[in-house]
Amino acid sequence: MKSYLFLLVLLIINNFKFQAQSNVQRFPEFPQCSTVDFENKEACFKNTLREFILANYTVPSKVIDEDYRGEVKVVFEVDKFGAFQVLYLDAAYVELKEEMQRVFNMLPTIQPATYNARPVFAQFRMPVKIPLSLNLEQFQQAYKGNHKSESVLFQTDNDIDNEYDEIQPGKFTRPTYESQINIPLSHEYYSRFDAEFNRIGVNTHAASKPLLFSEVSKCYNFKKEEDTQLKKVNSWLGRKLLNEHLAQFQTEDYWFTLDFALDLQLGKDFQQKDFDFTYNNTRALVFQGGLGKKLNFYTVAYENQGRFADYYNRFAESLRPDGGDPAIIPGRGIAKPFMDEGYDYPVAEGYLSYTPNKFFNLQFGHGKNFIGDGYRSLLMSDNASPYPYFKLNTTFWKLKYTNTWMSLRDVRPEVTASGSFRTKYMASHYLSYNVTKRLNIGLFESVVWENDNNRGFDLNYLNPVIFYRAIEFSTGARGGNAIIGLSSKYKFSNTINAYGQFVIDEFSTSDVFGGQQSWKNKLGYQLGVKYFDAFKVPGLYLQLEYNQVRPYTYSHNTGVLNYGHNNQSMAHLWGANFREILAIARYKKNRWYGNAKVIYGKRGFDYTDAQAYGGDIYSSERQRPFDVGVKVGQGNTTKSLFGSIEAGYIVNPATNLKLYGSFIYRSFNPRLDTASYFDNTTSWLNFGIRTDIFNWYYDY
Repeated sequence: MKSYLFLLVLLIINNFKFQAQSNVQRFPEFPQCSTVDFENKEACFKNTLREFILANYTVPSKVIDEDYRGEVKVVFEVDKFGAFQVLYLDAAYVELKEEMQRVFNMLPTIQPATYNARPVFAQFRMPVKIPLSLNLEQFQQAYKGNHKSESVLFQTDNDIDNEYDEIQPGKFTRPTYESQINIPLSHEYYSRFDAEFNRIGVNTHAASKPLLFSEVSKCYNFKKEEDTQLKKVNSWLGRKLLNEHLAQFQTEDYWFTLDFALDLQLGKDFQQKDFDFTYNNTRALVFQGGLGKKLNFYTVAYENQGRFADYYNRFAESLRPDGGDPAIIPGRGIAKPFMDEGYDYPVAEGYLSYTPNKFFNLQFGHGKNFIGDGYRSLLMSDNASPYPYFKLNTTFWKLKYTNTWMSLRDVRPEVTASGSFRTKYMASHYLSYNVTKRLNIGLFESVVWENDNNRGFDLNYLNPVIFYRAIEFSTGARGGNAIIGLSSKYKFSNTINAYGQFVIDEFSTSDVFGGQQSWKNKLGYQLGVKYFDAFKVPGLYLQLEYNQVRPYTYSHNTGVLNYGHNNQSMAHLWGANFREILAIARYKKNRWYGNAKVIYGKRGFDYTDAQAYGGDIYSSERQRPFDVGVKVGQGNTTKSLFGSIEAGYIVNPATNLKLYGSFIYRSFNPRLDTASYFDNTTSWLNFGIRTDIFNWYYDY
């Protein structure tokens, strides 16, 4: 991981723009300044630009009618090709900013600045006073008929004694929505812009998640949608509670926001007799921001305590790690005991996001990733706990190529050594290609390996343009576990999309096509359809999805090289040996929202003996009871039904804070009752207030 940090720092250093002045610097040069001597070229550039702006800038009528007196602050650069680029605008009226942008678009390409005789970027700040007559008066006083006068509109004060006092916030323009910050993985949040982002003809790639705000903002106007929900409040408390971030700060060079997040739930499991109520008590601090236009950061620290419905507590305890801790809260992390049958489970996530140019985005962080267009993913999902990762997104032409390198853990007692959990690594790449304006296909490959023979992070897998299956073969039969996959999406219209996935864990042609249902036939597939603005009802979103994975998929004969992390699957949360069908309905209008979900599935679990029937990805394939005649749902066949309904109100659209109520019904019916799997039914009622920035999955 140190090499990733070094690469990131190196890229940042190489991207610094020229700002200092020295005797080897030449300012940008307009044609009319070519005959001016070197000493006066700076003043000539500034005065020529000033004259051009004052001659072409037209104050909007709205500003004149309201007798506004102020200024427009503009930060711009002349790039190494001599083109003017506006980097930042600050004004009381959007019309003033639009007019300034129009004037800068009229500027010609000139000779770029040079440093040590090489073309470089040069950056400047300039305030323009409104009304313009104030600038003309100032200009006439300073300009004496030659180019030796000091700059009037350009800021030239270099007195560092006032540097602290000059750090003042500008107008907060909600820069998050144009930044390289990840859109939090929330199914409800993504459903809001899914239709716009998947319109016919747009050259977007929706499967590789989390998406960046800057990717989606080209298709979906976050600010406009948020504006329609803002409340008319004047008090500081009212604005912070209903409309804004707790703290927000922005200058022309950087910005940040700070929020206090909550996930407070209180509920009742009506079949549970051991305790009266369920609860979750989460407090978190969310800090995000940007340094310049290309580097963004995000960090969140959670403090959590909870006690859930009985079936969920039992599942969390079945994931317990070595070392005495009682549970792993699914999707969150290792839990310690807390009060009466509760859990204490701290979680932290964060990342750096750097975009050196329009082709690349690099991220180094601790969090989750998701690949797919569906509610589930058979390739990579956000089911497991957060993990360290480094990700490289490359976007050009009709392609988006995502490379992700991860560090995972196996926390079972049988693989723990010297009190430390077993570390393993995973590398994946996903190529998304827009074949036509309607059809998208994706190619996926991943490999899991461990630190056997002290090889650590195998440098073979650092190559982003190589087939992992070949590398896995060359490192030994048990050197890694490679998985390949295919995804696709077809847009029948702007309201109906169909999608699918296909995953292969063991590609043995004779076994796959032999017709004997071999255990090596380790396949899975997904089929789904989405219906936006269903039946012409704005905001109504319907989804139908089918998933099936054969036994032993994602497992491995070593027992360690499975497709899992912290005793949870990195793909579908049910592991393998199942089929399911699910239907989801979502509706949103203004700040009100609601959703309903029904999932029916058939799953195969192990009995109490030592044989593995292929549902648990952490069981070794060597424990299989037979080689052929392997079928989905074999073993302790279980039918399950899960239904949920939720309705709520978005308290603050800036932070996605929600007030909600939900009801869950779950029926679980195995063929044979065992200590781990037995016939049970759950009715779980919940009320709460939650900052919705990650997905809770209760449908186990």
